[in-house]
Amino acid sequence: MVAKTLIMKNMRVIFIYAALLIVWGCKKDTYPGGTISPYIALYDIRGLYKGNDVVLTTDNMDGSNSIAVMVVSDHSGNNLPPSLLVVQDSRRLSLLRGISIPLGAEAADYVPGDSLIIHVEGKVLKKVDGILELTGIKKEDITKVSSGNTIPIKQVSTNLFLANPDAYESTLAIIVKGTFDPLPAAKDVLSGDKVLNDGFGDITLHTEATALFAEDLMPVNANFYGIFFNINESPQFRVRKAADVEVLSTTIEIAPVLITGFISDVKGGDGNYEYIQLMATKDIDFAATPYAVVVTNNANASTPTGYPAKGWATGGMRTFKFNLFSGNAAKGTFFYVGGDGKMINGAASTSMNTSNWIRAFNYVTNDGDGFGTKTSGLLANSGNAFGMAVFKDTVVTVNSRPVDVMFISAGGSLYTEGPPAKGYRIANTDFYDVINPITKKEQPFYRAGSNTLNLTYNTADLGYFIMLGGTYNATLGKWTRVRTQTNVLLSKTSAITEIEGSGSTTLK
Repeated sequence: MVAKTLIMKNMRVIFIYAALLIVWGCKKDTYPGGTISPYIALYDIRGLYKGNDVVLTTDNMDGSNSIAVMVVSDHSGNNLPPSLLVVQDSRRLSLLRGISIPLGAEAADYVPGDSLIIHVEGKVLKKVDGILELTGIKKEDITKVSSGNTIPIKQVSTNLFLANPDAYESTLAIIVKGTFDPLPAAKDVLSGDKVLNDGFGDITLHTEATALFAEDLMPVNANFYGIFFNINESPQFRVRKAADVEVLSTTIEIAPVLITGFISDVKGGDGNYEYIQLMATKDIDFAATPYAVVVTNNANASTPTGYPAKGWATGGMRTFKFNLFSGNAAKGTFFYVGGDGKMINGAASTSMNTSNWIRAFNYVTNDGDGFGTKTSGLLANSGNAFGMAVFKDTVVTVNSRPVDVMFISAGGSLYTEGPPAKGYRIANTDFYDVINPITKKEQPFYRAGSNTLNLTYNTADLGYFIMLGGTYNATLGKWTRVRTQTNVLLSKTSAITEIEGSGSTTLK
């Protein structure tokens, strides 16, 4: 009897405990917590589209019902799809995304810099002629918050848009240093579809025949401000008005010699075996038109120390010059400058005697041509920056500007704005700009302004040839595919085709 009573009591306790758990579990949470933002990012809006139309609800928008966006479309130039209001935001992780909204003639009522709140609940996300659009929106769904706001404009290379149109469609961007291929004739105008190249790829620049600037002449070199569209899966870029085409130059500079590769650290001892590979973009008789190649080493121990007061002509252990005054190089062919060891990867490796050596001498036992102290390490293997430059003359001074230049790494005393400014002058290349193409400020030296790109060092003493593969258009005077660094690991028996074959620079 006692045992039965204890069992009954224990069961009652368990029942009461369970009942309390149920009550506590069902009790409504009165903690205020956070509130869901009414605004959903365009990044998230675009992410809802999976190939079929999507009706936007507070459920699939996680409780939101509106977007807070900036207008980037401008219909004053008559070149955008006439009914589309184009807006963008960067609310999600600062990732810029845009969307197009069909609004009919009222799309022109909004101008760049207008800040809008748009109610999107119940509207439909769909693809129309290849463009992702937010449909069903009426003017009463839109509230203008302010006008005249500054729009952050992103520089976007064409290869990025072509690789991922969804990330850039319906956003305002700038294509920098754009040129047309083929080169425009004297009276060619913007109207129609033109192939625009920025060094990273080609994209169609579309200009409507009815655009107010359709009859403007095609520039040689310009920045293009506009909006990316993916119309019927055909990527295109549209500027909005004449002012969106910002002419940079009316002249074409063709580099006669290009830096296409080098080996700075052969397998084994480097002395007298380092070399630079170059390409002629036209037939060159060096006896008639001499050139120079200068290299710079900026190790902390290299003298004279400090910023290079004479630039590429500083001499000592800082800069070393090869004069190119004899021999010939045919258009589109490689030639070499460096030590007279003439081996592909140091001592006892494949001979390069049959290659076109325009200038080679023993730099371990001989000073440079005009300046530069003899050295066992012409090109640095690690640490601070080293560079190389080609000059269209054997006389190189503090004011000489190269026709091509390349730097590896960024350390050391390279540039000071002064006054006076001191540094290594650069050329207009795929890596560097004498004048900043966006700010228009002069920046004639490496490490000045936007001139901060450089190659990287490799692990020492393995025999890497640094191949700089790209495509140079000798008619446009431009890299239509910028140079990229490919580290080719050579052996002692490597063939010349390994440094002159697939992946090398090509001339168009």
